Amino acid sequence: MNFETKLLHGGISEDPYTGATSIPIYMASTFHQTKIGESKYEYSRSGNPTREAVESLIADLEGGTQGFAFASGSAAIDTVFSMFSAGDDFIVGNDVYGGTFRLIDTVLKRFGMTFSVVDTRDLAAVEAAIKPTTKAIYLETPTNPLLRVTDIQAVADLAHKHDLLSIIDNTFSSPYVQRPLELGVDIVLHSASKYLGGHSDVIAGVIVTKDDQLGEKIGYLQNAIGGILAPQESWLLQRGMKTLALRMRAHLANAQAVFNYLSDQPAVAKIYYPGDPENPDYEIAKKQMHHGFGAMISFELQPGLDPKKFVENLKIVTLAESLGALESLIEIPALMTHGAIPREIRLKNGIKDELIRLSIGVEDEQDLLADLDRGFKALQGSEKYAANTASHPEA
Repeated sequence: MNFETKLLHGGISEDPYTGATSIPIYMASTFHQTKIGESKYEYSRSGNPTREAVESLIADLEGGTQGFAFASGSAAIDTVFSMFSAGDDFIVGNDVYGGTFRLIDTVLKRFGMTFSVVDTRDLAAVEAAIKPTTKAIYLETPTNPLLRVTDIQAVADLAHKHDLLSIIDNTFSSPYVQRPLELGVDIVLHSASKYLGGHSDVIAGVIVTKDDQLGEKIGYLQNAIGGILAPQESWLLQRGMKTLALRMRAHLANAQAVFNYLSDQPAVAKIYYPGDPENPDYEIAKKQMHHGFGAMISFELQPGLDPKKFVENLKIVTLAESLGALESLIEIPALMTHGAIPREIRLKNGIKDELIRLSIGVEDEQDLLADLDRGFKALQGSEKYAANTASHPEA
C-alpha cells in the first residue's frame, strides 16, 4: 500500500470483533481471562485494544516492526533512555527541544549518564565524540528551533560502524515527509501531539523500532514504567492520523508561501527553512525529505527589534507552545519552548533573543500573510526598525 492508503487501512484499521471501521474506545482497566496465561489482554497498562490499534498504525507508517504509544513525547524520550545505565554516554545534537535538554540536564545526568553535545551535521565531530562508553547517537532533524538538517543515512551508518544505536526525533517532519527507519536508523520517536494528532486536542508520544529485539526492550519498559497512552487519547490520535496526508499537503503549500513572503521583509535578518535553496543543508533535505520540506519556519528579526511586539499583535496566528496543528502557531524560543536552556548556551547554539518559531497551519494563504503583515507593521514605529531596515531595498 502507498502511504496515503496506509493511513486509512494500515495497522489495525477495523475492530476484529464487530467490524467497526473506527476502533472502539475500550475503557477497560482489566480483562476476563478464560485460561491463565492464554489471554491476549490482561491489564490495560500492559495492553489495550485501542492503544494497540494506533501503535500498529504508526509502526506501519514509519516502516518499523513495532510501535508504542505513550502519555507524552517526553515520556517516550525518557523510556528510550531508560534502556541504558549509569556510566553510559550519548552523543546528542546541539539543537534539540528544550524539554529534551531539561530531561538530560536535570534528570538523566543525576542517574550517572553522560552526554556529549555536538552539531550532528558534522560527521567528523560526531565520530570524534565517540567514547568507549558511548551507546547511542540521539538527534533531531530538522532541529528545534533552527531547522538544521542532518544526513540521516550517514549518521546511521556511522552509528552501526561503531556498534551504537541511532535514535531520531522525527516530530518536525512526520512520516509523511521523512522516514528515518528506511535510512537505517534504529529507533524513531515523535511527540504525537503535533503533526500525527494534528488537532491540538491530545498529548501523546510514540516510538517505533526497526527490529523486534529493540521492540521487546521498549515494550518491557513501557509496561514496567507505565507511561502509557490512555484509550480515549489513543482513539483521538488514530483519528487524527487518518488525515495526515491531506493536512500535510496544505501545511506544505502554505509554508512555501510564508517563506517567499518572509524573504521580502526588511525586518527579517535571517530565515531558517530547509526548503531555502541558499540554506547549506538544502541538498541533504531534498535527498531525504519527501513531498516538501516541512511546515516549520524560524526567523530572526533584525537586532534590537522586539519579538514580543510582533507575536502579540497577530490576530490569526496563535501565540502558543506547540506545533503541527491545523491552526498556525507562533512562539519565541528564548522565552518559551527553550527558556529552560541557559541564555549563554542558547546563544552559543544560535538561538538568539530575536528568534521566532512559526508552525504554519492550513488557513487561507492570503489571511496568513495579511496577519504576518500586521505583526511587521506593529514594529515599524520603533527607532530600531528604521535604523535596521534603512538599507533594505524593500524598506
